[in-house]
Amino acid sequence: MAISPYTTDSAALDELGGRLRRNRIRRDLTQADLAREAGVSVDTVKRVESGRAIGTDNLLRVLRALGLLEALGRAIPDPPPSPLERLAQQGAERQRVRHPRAPRAGRDAWSWDDEDGSPRPAGG
Repeated sequence: MAISPYTTDSAALDELGGRLRRNRIRRDLTQADLAREAGVSVDTVKRVESGRAIGTDNLLRVLRALGLLEALGRAIPDPPPSPLERLAQQGAERQRVRHPRAPRAGRDAWSWDDEDGSPRPAGG
């Protein structure tokens, strides 16, 4: 059965539980084997396979033990960046290359006096 936006929560849990059960059986694991590999109780495996709710952390453990955790990542994709985020990531395109310059002798050693316009030593 395909899960659609019109599928009830109960029907979706039943379908997911059945898929987990079939994956467990294809890997030749008993419920006890899966529980041990996942680090959960056998009762947790029974609950999820029968379509009853379990904690998200336990679901992740079961999916990891079955090698299906990556599939969950594909099922819930990361949204693409917004146009503003893309623009911020691009930054400004460089127009030229600049190398840091060492100050030339005497260039920064003088400043102009505001009162009479004559040069004077910087900081003096």
